[in-house]
Amino acid sequence: MKTAVVEGHAISTVKHRSMVGWRLLIVQPLSEGAPDGDPVMAIDMLGAGHGDTVVISNDGKAARDMVGDTNSPVRWTVTGIVD
Repeated sequence: MKTAVVEGHAISTVKHRSMVGWRLLIVQPLSEGAPDGDPVMAIDMLGAGHGDTVVISNDGKAARDMVGDTNSPVRWTVTGIVD
């Protein structure tokens, strides 16, 4: 798990069936408050918005369990919003 800041959201008219109905966020992972690598796309069920600091997880199995599809390409999930 890492912290990240929400940069924006993504809209896709064509996507894998397991991603239908999920909010797609573009998040910038952080390390000690500074950007750490490239932004990634994460699914969000918590309602995080632009500029929010969130906790993200790259546990692919947990992400696939969350969307209910063992063949899902989802890798990153938002697991919390930092107050």
